[in-house]
Amino acid sequence: MVKSKYINSLLARAKENVKTIVLPEGEDERVLEAAHIISDEGAAKIIILGDIKQMNDYFTQKGWSTKNIEFIKPEESPRLTEYTELLYELRKEKGLSHEDAVALAKNYNYFGTLMIKSGHADGMVSGANHSTADTVRPALQIIKSAKKGANVSSFFIMLSNDVPYIFSDCGVIINPTDKELADIALNAAQTAILFGIEPNVAMLSFSTKGSGKGDEVEKVKRATQMALEALQNDEYKNLGIKLDGELQADAALDEVVAAKKAPNSNVSGKARVLIFPNLEAGNICYKMLQRLGGCEAYGPILQGLNAPINDLSRGCFAEDVVGAIAITCIQATK
Repeated sequence: MVKSKYINSLLARAKENVKTIVLPEGEDERVLEAAHIISDEGAAKIIILGDIKQMNDYFTQKGWSTKNIEFIKPEESPRLTEYTELLYELRKEKGLSHEDAVALAKNYNYFGTLMIKSGHADGMVSGANHSTADTVRPALQIIKSAKKGANVSSFFIMLSNDVPYIFSDCGVIINPTDKELADIALNAAQTAILFGIEPNVAMLSFSTKGSGKGDEVEKVKRATQMALEALQNDEYKNLGIKLDGELQADAALDEVVAAKKAPNSNVSGKARVLIFPNLEAGNICYKMLQRLGGCEAYGPILQGLNAPINDLSRGCFAEDVVGAIAITCIQATK
């Protein structure tokens, strides 16, 4: 069990519909420990990519069971040829040569993603030793977005005193347009519902209801209007989503401040989904809350893909990996 009651609630949900999750970083002790915890809980079946002997030896030294865990070395897998051909067929029109497909299929992030595409796994968690780009690139190339023409974005589940919030986008889209920002908000609202978080969405800015001026404020205003219009569509209108902007963070989160700055808002003072105007603001905010504010951060988790492939911070702890696996399992049950 992990410390967080909220993450334990996700693990309990995962046990109800056990999924198979790939971990492509078997050289990392944090990943191996997380795999052990997940397996011991019976929350998922785990496939770890790496040196089979080294992983087996590590589990033996720790006295850990390998029940519900499979070790695979991609370079020696009997499915390598199958995955290579699949990758080549998917990417040849983009200029990928067969020779390059052979090399890429041996890359552990690509191999894990191809396992999902082939139906041999339900999701993947990577990033303990890889950049976000290394994790996201094969996901975008192979799994692709769930909606044609739609952007894939990311979110964090932030826990403040074990109360969950959604922060988006803090990991993928650097400077979203107004349309992209509206899409991020709508995806994040649906993500909140999936994870049992009230979908009260605040479109954040350095301005509250016209208190500040500038192009960035106008972008958030336009995005807010686009998202509100989209919420009238059949896809969203019965989901109970509340959305408002532009709001400063204090107006979004503090009811006393909200009463002064945005008294007529149905979101101010009780936002649980925070949409940042750009990646810079979101990334800085979540890291400061994590390091100075004592918040737990799980992510960046990708939203908008056909199947869940999720990232870790390279500074993560084993418990963070457990949380990311639990989150991935819930996404895979949609």
